[in-house]
Amino acid sequence: MQNEKRLAKLSEDFTATWQKLDIDAKLKEVKELEIAVGNPEIWKNPESAKLKNETLARLKDTTETWQMLKLQISDIKELLELNEKDLESEISTQISAMEEQLNSLKTALRFTGPYDSGDAIIRITSGAGGTEAMDWAGMLERMYLRFFEKKNYKATLLERVSGEEAGIKTAVYEISGENAYGMLKSEHGTHRLVRLSPFNADNLRQTSFSGVEILPVIKSDSDIVINEKDLRIDTYHSGGHGGQSVNTTNSAIRITHIPTGTVVAIQNERSQLQNKEKAMEILRGKLAQMKIEQQAKSIDELRSGESASWGQQIRNYVMQPYKLVKDTRTKYEETDVDAVLDGKIDGFINAYLESLLGND
Repeated sequence: MQNEKRLAKLSEDFTATWQKLDIDAKLKEVKELEIAVGNPEIWKNPESAKLKNETLARLKDTTETWQMLKLQISDIKELLELNEKDLESEISTQISAMEEQLNSLKTALRFTGPYDSGDAIIRITSGAGGTEAMDWAGMLERMYLRFFEKKNYKATLLERVSGEEAGIKTAVYEISGENAYGMLKSEHGTHRLVRLSPFNADNLRQTSFSGVEILPVIKSDSDIVINEKDLRIDTYHSGGHGGQSVNTTNSAIRITHIPTGTVVAIQNERSQLQNKEKAMEILRGKLAQMKIEQQAKSIDELRSGESASWGQQIRNYVMQPYKLVKDTRTKYEETDVDAVLDGKIDGFINAYLESLLGND
């Protein structure tokens, strides 16, 4: 009787989660993508073909796991119907394994947003405050790079401007990995540091701010359609690294989306074309982020002057007179500031994602 109750609860939980994740729609999408990638004509557009193949692989991995668990639950139901006493222990063990697997799979509920499963762009910018703020931005850059290493995420540098004395003015990275945007979206906002200043002769307590933007990577023009007439594209001399040839050509690109006033500038790549492609990718991400924040149905509805930016203050890092890192949204906190600044931010991310589930 105990096994029957456990299986009934497991089956009910499984069905509810299957429906919430809309696995049936994903299975339908798998079939459609299999037909599409099986057509040789798809390779006339290699970029589109690559995206479709990547999407298909990800969806198949997800749906096959859920289908396998569904089959296992069905098999255990049949075993229970046999009412064999000598099978009770084995059935109990199998139910425990399935309960554990379902709990693991349910973490996918955290990543059901339109861009959650994709890659992300992180932009770290120092706030007002000169060297102190630039040093704080550099500390955040190191924190995130350590986190990416621990998660086995690939971080590709797109642009980095160092501070004159310490830290950075800005740094932009493209982050590739499982649910990268879904994991990192909790970090979007203003980060505040309170510490004794190492740059102040009197060693006074100093408050510094840095902004972190998290944007989805949108490589397909069809997802965010931007009208060419809405863009102003400027070229200028690159001031970044890359060799003498970079500094003597107009390789840097600045793109302005006129209706919203959103500006993206990239100078890290060696060619103007590469910089333009990256700038457009980031612009699509910014406009997508604005759509989410403004709950707009299309980019035509976006309000001017409200471009994706740092947003609200989300986290305080206090090193003096006590040690505490506290999230202003979830109230989650850690007292080991050094560990947090060394990339231990999973607790903050998990608390934020759990808070989103609570709002469903």
